[in-house]
Amino acid sequence: MPQIELSVNGRATRVDTEPQTLLVELLRGPLALTGTHVGCDTSQCGACTVLLDGRAVKSCTVLAVQAAGRAVTTVEGLAGADGTPHPLQEAFVACHGLQCGFCTPGMIMAAAGLLAERAQPSDEEIVQALEGNLCRCTGYVNIVAAVRQAAAAGLEASA
Repeated sequence: MPQIELSVNGRATRVDTEPQTLLVELLRGPLALTGTHVGCDTSQCGACTVLLDGRAVKSCTVLAVQAAGRAVTTVEGLAGADGTPHPLQEAFVACHGLQCGFCTPGMIMAAAGLLAERAQPSDEEIVQALEGNLCRCTGYVNIVAAVRQAAAAGLEASA
């Protein structure tokens, strides 16, 4: 079984993995980072979105071996070292951008990827960045408002 080295949430990680293991499986399994959700197994829902070298990707479409030598940030990695929620996470709470919470980690990570590329996105750009993430609860209005609030607060993505 090949061993890969990668950075996960800012920590150097070395792990044995089968060549066919998906990144989402590695995160949720051996690394026990269960904030990254598996929703559809077909890359349509976005619940498994993480940042790979600062860009939002659906981790169910990436082999773990493809992440070797790269930086992966999960929703757990956004919070401060002391557990303080990231401003984007706080904005989702303040704007009621979640209900059941299943899609929330993927939405937050897609938003973090957007804000890393564009500090002050328009509503249209927010909608476009989130269009690969499905939510069955909120109707997206509050999710867009949360991203807008984080951007207006001058959030610079720390991922």
